[in-house]
Amino acid sequence: MIVRTTEEITGTDRDVTSADGNWRSKRIVLGGDGVGFSFHETTIRAGSVNEFHYANHVEAVWLIEGDGILTDLDNGEVHELRPGSMYLLDGHERHRVEPVTQMRMLCVFNPPVTGREVHDENGVYPLVEVPSRG
Repeated sequence: MIVRTTEEITGTDRDVTSADGNWRSKRIVLGGDGVGFSFHETTIRAGSVNEFHYANHVEAVWLIEGDGILTDLDNGEVHELRPGSMYLLDGHERHRVEPVTQMRMLCVFNPPVTGREVHDENGVYPLVEVPSRG
């Protein structure tokens, strides 16, 4: 059994902030935990514009605080987000997230991220081999 708190993750290598300071991700479960997914609490700054493309991962996002706009950059569809909204990037969609107010969300990635990934120039996380739990 694994038990963790966001408090104990804060300030460690599992607490990652983007280079531009627009988002912060507390990685609660990572690939090395050996459970087949990763689980994150992510906060995105109000007024920021954030483009992502998870070409190697499926991501489910559940918004628990804040409001914003999600744009599917592959087809131009726009969705309003508010607490209780969920979106699933099951087609590796390129997307933009624009928080009107600070947004806090819970995110699940499959395959799991390792915690060492960095978004490339296209907003993509590379597929990094996950070490086995041992």
